[in-house]
Amino acid sequence: MYAAGPIIVFDAECILCSANAQFILRYDRRAYFRLASMQGAAGSALYRRFGIDPTNPETFIVVTGDIALRNSDAVLAIWSGLGWPWRVLSILRFVPRFLRDGLYRLIARNRYRLFGKRDTCWLPAPDHADRML
Repeated sequence: MYAAGPIIVFDAECILCSANAQFILRYDRRAYFRLASMQGAAGSALYRRFGIDPTNPETFIVVTGDIALRNSDAVLAIWSGLGWPWRVLSILRFVPRFLRDGLYRLIARNRYRLFGKRDTCWLPAPDHADRML
């Protein structure tokens, strides 16, 4: 059983986003994060709770309690939460947010064109299925 840590809501049809989810599952050795796809009931409910349209999101979120981090802040929270050596990348928080978020939004808006889209949602391997909501 895993602890009730932050929930990462992501686009399971996006190849880049699902690759990121796989990366998190592989390197989150403490099983700190849980994942929910925006296409699923839990993920779409969290998106709506924080004012994001689950049918047309341009961000993924990291939810801890009543707080949802978006854009580059969400990425930095993940890197920090993964521990060493990924935590080192959280130094990028010193880059002004408007620059970080500008780059993030550019990639997010073009993610399907740049990386592709799956016909069906990505699902984790059975040994990680219990970390999905």
